[in-house]
Amino acid sequence: MPSRILSFTIFLILCLAFIETPSSFTSTSDVRYRMAPWNPPCGLTEGIEVLCLLVFVADLSVKSYLVGWVQFWKNLWLLGYLLVLIVSLTDWMVSLSLVCQEPLRIRRLFRPFFLLQNSSMMKKTLKCIRWSLPEMASVVLLLALHLCVFTMLGMLLFTGEKEDDGQDRERLTYFRNLPEALTSLLVLLTTANNPDVMVPAYSKNRAYAIFFIIFTLIGSLFLMNLLTAIIYNQFRGYLMKSFQASLFRKRLGTRAAYEVLSSTAEGDGQPPGVGVKPQDLLQVLQKVQMDRTYKEAIMETVRSHGGSVLSADEFQKIFDELDKRRTKEQHPPRPQYQSPFLQSAQFLFGHLYFDYLGNLIVLANLVSICVFLVIDADVVPRNRDDFVLGILNCVFVLYYLVEMLLKVFALGLAGYLSYPSNMFDGLVTIALLVLELSTLAVYRFPHPGWKPEVQGLLSLWDMLRLVNMLIVFRFLRIVPSMKLMAVVASTILDLIKNMRAFGGILVVVYYVFAIIGINLFRGVIVVPPGNGSLAPDNGSVACGSYEQLEYWANNFDDFAAALVTLWNVMVVNNWQVFLDAYRRYSGPWSKIYFVMWWLVSSVIWVNLFLALILENFLHKWDRRSHLQSVSGVLETTCEMSTVELLFRDILEEPAEEELVEKLKRHPHVQLCR
Repeated sequence: MPSRILSFTIFLILCLAFIETPSSFTSTSDVRYRMAPWNPPCGLTEGIEVLCLLVFVADLSVKSYLVGWVQFWKNLWLLGYLLVLIVSLTDWMVSLSLVCQEPLRIRRLFRPFFLLQNSSMMKKTLKCIRWSLPEMASVVLLLALHLCVFTMLGMLLFTGEKEDDGQDRERLTYFRNLPEALTSLLVLLTTANNPDVMVPAYSKNRAYAIFFIIFTLIGSLFLMNLLTAIIYNQFRGYLMKSFQASLFRKRLGTRAAYEVLSSTAEGDGQPPGVGVKPQDLLQVLQKVQMDRTYKEAIMETVRSHGGSVLSADEFQKIFDELDKRRTKEQHPPRPQYQSPFLQSAQFLFGHLYFDYLGNLIVLANLVSICVFLVIDADVVPRNRDDFVLGILNCVFVLYYLVEMLLKVFALGLAGYLSYPSNMFDGLVTIALLVLELSTLAVYRFPHPGWKPEVQGLLSLWDMLRLVNMLIVFRFLRIVPSMKLMAVVASTILDLIKNMRAFGGILVVVYYVFAIIGINLFRGVIVVPPGNGSLAPDNGSVACGSYEQLEYWANNFDDFAAALVTLWNVMVVNNWQVFLDAYRRYSGPWSKIYFVMWWLVSSVIWVNLFLALILENFLHKWDRRSHLQSVSGVLETTCEMSTVELLFRDILEEPAEEELVEKLKRHPHVQLCR
């Protein structure tokens, strides 16, 4: 089954959560202003869902046929695949029998499984997380002990007897009972309520600050960072172990292909030898469906060996091309001019210093925008005099247009477009030119006191703001020119390209917690009477509360709102507001849900992501230093294309004897010698 069809099916079934009841099709999630959402008729989303499930049934059938029934019953992922499909189809039939009025749809919780089972890297990541859990649990238990000890100390310490006593205010606000005290110190562990939590007692006696400072030092600065270090070290070790096993399977597969294609070569005065004939390998490669770039690179490497047979090591090195990403840019030849003047102009405008001049102009443009933003910060748009800014915009856009035309003259159109940076500059320049011409056509050329009235949808300042925003984006062209910044930027780009598995894990976690949150807290946030106007009176509610901060849009009434609420809690800024609000609206047990989400998202996943950022950046930094020491330049023809290759320098190549011994015991490969 084509992988694209399967990927689209997974994407489609996950997106059904936005359409299904409760639908997310409203302009706002604020319970005060939200209109009744459009909910699809019964059978619409169910029909789409059953088509997706049938695609998964076909996919499971193909996989079970390919691996065989014996291996199928040994594969836990395939067995889980079968179980999830059975549960989903059964729950789907129950939904139709109840005319889509069932209170709970169990199958929605299992949908992320389809995303997990379709990615080997996500499976590998989950396995590494499972292996790392014992070490994480030890530090989490230490954190729990730390919380319990300081909670008991706090409840014993803050026992004021006078109503106006600072101790009493501390107790009533943060240490009223055991759950409240635990919650207050747990939030302090994330520093979200610091220094609010200690202000009542500290304002009475400065010695009380010692209690909170010691708690923060031990918990936030020591134990939490220790947990980060353990997660980084353990997960990295297990990930390397998993990659080592993956490397062994790759080498085993390549060696098996070598054994199948190997033959005895004699003739032309060469001694008899065992190996693979290049022409046989080329014939096989012609029939293989793979990326054209990699296929051409492999076939070119095979042809470079001539007619001599390929040994096992040579055969393996050929397929190392699959681990590389070609980064050497191929540029067409520049135009040839006969006139010496045109040749000199071509050399001048195609030189690197001409790019530096463009970067300097962009910097000057950005500085001018910043200056006018500061000057006009307190001026109402209708009272601004945009004459100088309008003139400067015209000058800069004119320079960008001339620069683009001169580069096309020097490099040729094909050569100009062969540089990604030039394509970016060209698109931004064209957009700037269109907006500037539109501004001039509507509001005429800038002049003193240039303040035309609004015409159409956008005012003059709105259009100029669009122009200035594009200029800010054009400033990104200086990033490749600064080596250190280029390393950071390339690290970010590689993370975006190669961290799809970890992003997928985050999608799965968000999806599951959002569905659980909808089932637990949907409709519990209700606007109090008299607080539904556009300008509610918050004088009667506690300062810093959910109502006073107007957090009404953060709820679990639909899937999109649940995702945003979970994101706000993951950031942990003011997350004590959510803990308090849902405790009051739904009950004290709601805290378990939010604490579990904090552990999974902020503690585990964010630390895993931090570990991979460090690994990626350190690898690039070490590689940069090595290339500088060897050749003095940073240019290379290939670079890493997967997360696995981050650890390639550390992984050990399997021994020849180990591969041969494994192949001898393989049930599907029979070695002839």
